[in-house]
Amino acid sequence: MYRFHHSNVDTNLFLQLQDLTNVLSRNERLQFEFSYGSFIDLITEKITASRIWDRLQEDTKLAGLKSDLYLRTLGTLYHSSVYAMKEYAETIESSTMPKFASQLFTLLEDIRLEEIIKSSRPGTKTVFRMRHEYYKHYFESQLAANVTKGLATDELFCLIYLLLFADSPDPAFPRANDEQLASLEQMKPVIYRVFEAKSTNEITAIAYDLLRLVQHKYSDSIHEYFMFPIGHIHEASEDRLFDELTRTDDVANKDKQTIDEEKNEYIDQRFSTWHRENKNNDRKQTFLQFELEVGTKTNILGGGARETEDGDQAMGTIQGASGESKKNDYSKLESLERKEANRGKQSEYEYGEENKHAVKVIKEAEKPSVEDMKLYMQFLQEIEPYKRKLSATLKKTLEHRKNEPRSDLLFGRLSKKLLPLVLDENPRVFYKKNEESKEFDAAFTLLVDCSASMHNKMDETKKGIILFHEVLKSLKIPHSIIGFWEDANEVKENYQPNYFHIVHSFADSLYGNHGPKIMQLDAEEDNRDGFSIRVASEELEARTEKHKFLLVFTDGEPAASHYSQNGIIDTHLAVSETRKKGMDVIGMFLADGEVQEKDEIMMKNIYGKEHILIPTVSDLPEHFAPLLKKLLLKTI
Repeated sequence: MYRFHHSNVDTNLFLQLQDLTNVLSRNERLQFEFSYGSFIDLITEKITASRIWDRLQEDTKLAGLKSDLYLRTLGTLYHSSVYAMKEYAETIESSTMPKFASQLFTLLEDIRLEEIIKSSRPGTKTVFRMRHEYYKHYFESQLAANVTKGLATDELFCLIYLLLFADSPDPAFPRANDEQLASLEQMKPVIYRVFEAKSTNEITAIAYDLLRLVQHKYSDSIHEYFMFPIGHIHEASEDRLFDELTRTDDVANKDKQTIDEEKNEYIDQRFSTWHRENKNNDRKQTFLQFELEVGTKTNILGGGARETEDGDQAMGTIQGASGESKKNDYSKLESLERKEANRGKQSEYEYGEENKHAVKVIKEAEKPSVEDMKLYMQFLQEIEPYKRKLSATLKKTLEHRKNEPRSDLLFGRLSKKLLPLVLDENPRVFYKKNEESKEFDAAFTLLVDCSASMHNKMDETKKGIILFHEVLKSLKIPHSIIGFWEDANEVKENYQPNYFHIVHSFADSLYGNHGPKIMQLDAEEDNRDGFSIRVASEELEARTEKHKFLLVFTDGEPAASHYSQNGIIDTHLAVSETRKKGMDVIGMFLADGEVQEKDEIMMKNIYGKEHILIPTVSDLPEHFAPLLKKLLLKTI
């Protein structure tokens, strides 16, 4: 699925536009995406907004994106004739100006749809005003560029747009060529008919008339300013796009059930029921309605009905018994329908829609080699000052907490020394019994990006991992260390193997001689971060400790098979889902000399405020130690 290109994405904005897509279209299956233009794709069931708004100021950008969505969800989806557009699209394929003809129709139809939308939803007027302010400036600059380059057809299209949205009835274009101005003058009576058009058929008629006026003297346009409103329109069979996206196909099986009519007990007789408030002959619909998509056709008449059973949810409203209310407050409970819907989605894509073909492959760490042990000891000596300082600080803090005074408290058990009640304004006359020693009630998981881009950073990264392991081991805090990557060489259609190298598990993380297994981590292939975070969080969630932390070492944007263009969104969702389960997720970005602005924006979009940027990976221990201290002090 195509979501966006190699620019940073504001995940909150993306999710807002996705919600807006579903609400306005009244179709939960439609997915929002960024693209080169705004259109509805019938095959992938997506609605797109143009990337032209990307680099504008936030208010103009938001207005532009929303106006694209309004035109497609409130306009094309409900008020455009698919039959008329389909016929037009098929006709212009054989013309000499297919690109110009496609853009011309989109421009004219959007003007018609905009008036419908503004009439039914006056609150959209501001958004469309900002849209036209930007496009007017944009087409003025494009006009000048096309005149300079000698692109006559593109120049003519810019003139058509500026004429339609001009502030005066007869605008002047001093920089345009006389030939294009003459063509525009000839087209004006036809162009102005757009403001009286009431249907898509009338818009296509206007577009045909305009094409006939220019196609004999112009070639096709070079630039493509607007996309045709419906992608894969040739696949459509309904006249209204909403009906096309929500239609249910006939049953898959064409076989019929064979019944011996002589032994058939079916009686073709309709039995009526009556109620004083609602007579049966006034009702225009049946009580139960089912859609059959796959099954066997039978000769049971549509008017027949089966006997109801206790388990029928549709009849549940008439079952039960009256009784005294227990006065329970159920206002905070989700509806049954929403719970069932969410459960269905989760079971369909356990690790997110973008990871439906991802497969978890576990790789256990091997017994450390002699070389691994030597190198581990060398790295351990280098990070020893950080380890010693951090461990000493944490142990002193823990000891101080253990020896905190338990008397002269504001609440607790009443002391025998009651004199402060008379002498002090805020007397402290309570005490508490000695409690058990406080410990670090926490569990940690460290995810290490083992993508190919980590090749020059892995040795320095291992020093940070060693610091993490040695400090937690000295404090007897269970933890796991996992390297993750996707093997690009093994990827096949519907199969994306993702490896999880278990360097330390919760079961062996406190063993004294297992540290050197960290040296087995190495740079491998791609990184599917969202999938990896969801997998790692499963075991962490099952831990009984009160505080659970998931740390992620990464050096760049998620990138894997069919994932690089929407990995940021999926990873952001994975982080949000994990935090909702009560776990802290912190991202640590490992740069190679300098943190770029795009990297900072990416980390913010994925992890929010809970991220750390490390300019040089050799400085990892220096940055990692304060983070560990902060997280551990939070647990006591």
